[in-house]
Amino acid sequence: MPRTARLDAPGVFHHVMIRGIERRNIFRNKADRDDFLQRLEKLLPETRTACYGWVLLTNHAHFLFRTGDVPLSNLMRRLLTGYVVGFNKRHSRSGQLFQNRFKSIVCQEEVYLKELVRYIHLNPLRAGLVADLAGLQRYRYCGHGALIGVAEVAWQDVTHVLAFFGNRTSTARQAYFAYMEEGLQQGERKDLTGGGLIRSSGCWAEAKHCGRGHVMSDERILGESDFVETILSRAGESLNRQYVLKSSGYDLQRLAERAAALLGIEVADIFSRSRQSTRVKARSLVCFWAAKELGMSLSELSRAFGLSIPGISYAVARGEVLARDYDFKLEG
Repeated sequence: MPRTARLDAPGVFHHVMIRGIERRNIFRNKADRDDFLQRLEKLLPETRTACYGWVLLTNHAHFLFRTGDVPLSNLMRRLLTGYVVGFNKRHSRSGQLFQNRFKSIVCQEEVYLKELVRYIHLNPLRAGLVADLAGLQRYRYCGHGALIGVAEVAWQDVTHVLAFFGNRTSTARQAYFAYMEEGLQQGERKDLTGGGLIRSSGCWAEAKHCGRGHVMSDERILGESDFVETILSRAGESLNRQYVLKSSGYDLQRLAERAAALLGIEVADIFSRSRQSTRVKARSLVCFWAAKELGMSLSELSRAFGLSIPGISYAVARGEVLARDYDFKLEG
């Protein structure tokens, strides 16, 4: 069954999860965790992404992000691809590290922010990495310490979260700590990690109409019915464009034809392994259009071009810069 498209737009609130392939460890030691945090410290400001909660465990991690102008997929591609390259070098390994693509759920902030912050920050307790809240505040790889004021994380937006608990920092921290204590008995919350209840197996329009008497829902969205409908409507424009392009005959070959015409080369040159500058630019442009406009995955493009997934990821990033700087349009 085909994967559903991600839901994203500037200002959207996401619960993001990453997990190791076959549940293997993605963080083996302090060097791994510190490397990951350094990448976050660099990329979050660059992409204007806000972080409200986070935790690194052993074989998975959770984050609460609000996207800026840069799509979530771009942030996560740069973050995870760079991390895998460093991880593989440190541990003399090769191959895939993460289980499929990252999981993201669009969330209704005013309803779920507090619950998600608590759920995410209690993960080390549930995993047995710390014994109690006193141990949790000393756990370096979690946003809890910054919220109660015993740690400083420059890229974590503490002020925004504490505003949900009170107007003054001191009283807000007390209320937050009490809220965490109340949640100590909570186990795994499938309702906070699995999204809604219903997803259409047909076209996009069907996902927006679940029938008379049914609650609007989608497993990529956590929120009340009206919120779900609003998000689906906002995302529909992008997905409808994919449908229009594909129904108009746009595929990888046609993208290559357009890039070849713009850069004055042959289509076959784009699919060659040549590192000649113009061919690399054209290939990058095709990869960017394929990912953005047609929704093709990095693994699909990897197979099509015979390149590694990190190589395709870099190509997409290069193609985005080219399209912006030279105003290259798919439809001319």
